Amino acid sequence: MAQEDYYNVLGVNRNASDKEINSAYRKLAKKYHPDINHEPGAEEKYKKINEAYEVLHDQQKRAQYDQFGSAGVNNGQSGFGGGQGYGDFGGFGDFGDIFNDFFGGGTGQRRADPTAPTRGEDLDYTLTIDFMDAITGKKTQVSYTRSETCSTCNGSGAEKGTHPITCDKCNGTGYMTITQKSMLGVIRRQTTCDKCNGRGTIIQHPCQTCHGKGVIDSKNTIEVNIPAGIDNGQQLRYEGQGEAGKNGGAYGDLYISYRIKPSKEFKREGTTIYTTVPISFAQATLGDEINVKTVHGDKKLKIPAGTQPNKKFTIRDEGVPYLRGNGNGDQVTTVEVQIPKSINEKQKQALVDFVKAGGGSITPQEKGFFERLKDKLQ
Repeated sequence: MAQEDYYNVLGVNRNASDKEINSAYRKLAKKYHPDINHEPGAEEKYKKINEAYEVLHDQQKRAQYDQFGSAGVNNGQSGFGGGQGYGDFGGFGDFGDIFNDFFGGGTGQRRADPTAPTRGEDLDYTLTIDFMDAITGKKTQVSYTRSETCSTCNGSGAEKGTHPITCDKCNGTGYMTITQKSMLGVIRRQTTCDKCNGRGTIIQHPCQTCHGKGVIDSKNTIEVNIPAGIDNGQQLRYEGQGEAGKNGGAYGDLYISYRIKPSKEFKREGTTIYTTVPISFAQATLGDEINVKTVHGDKKLKIPAGTQPNKKFTIRDEGVPYLRGNGNGDQVTTVEVQIPKSINEKQKQALVDFVKAGGGSITPQEKGFFERLKDKLQ
């Protein structure tokens, strides 16, 4: 291969860094290894890649090659380090990591210390409350089941007076490294220790209360202060009310999601309350002052003369309290002008006179009187 340009073989330029050379080599070696690539010419290509890498990853050989070319580094041996087969990878210690990429090896991975304190898991809880409780706020109690640190063994899992010992199979790491030789070279992979099940310790005398778990399932009851203005779907965090930690770790948190029952009288959108109230034709025409229900009690609402059907009135500060601040939202009240289904003769005559006084005319006999009246009001 004396005539080959090693830089071209690896696909890098002559100023490539060691990192770039290593990266290019690893990529090409994976692609053309004969045990993986069975295409014609793959084995020869693989040999050229190794020969180029053997020279370029060695600073001294690379300097000689840059100055004198292939003649400066050719010692009559192939790039396999003296005729070694490709299954041995003579001198290419980095190549074992390539197969970690293939087979999930973990020699370069850091494992967490299984004996280190670990924070407990968080818990979710859905609390259903009445519509008005979300407006005014309320104190209530919430009960649920969670894991708690065993008070008998203080979470160690070992019987009182004893303690866990370090696993002699994994030396307390919780995992084992398995090395295997194959045609592809040395393959290393990590697996959970089958003696301690990844704990790193062995409990010879389990606690009789928690049976070696270090935690027990227990009912937990806390007092919850529901804030005024909480909305449907909102979630609040209650620190330290979740699952117990391991190895003395802190408790997780409890997240309560609020579900609010609907109201028959009020509709809520954010901090705004919506209502609908009925008024008569006379009230809409002449004006009036009526009582309107709000979430904070009855309030007076002035209806101006000539109010049209479905007119909306905004009552300031009578809506939902702001969850994080002073004051309230507003209430929007829609007035619905109601047409009576039946009236007496005196009322009928008064309405006919009302129409005539305005320069109009009406013939109740031709069509249902109230239907015609309704048509005129629309």
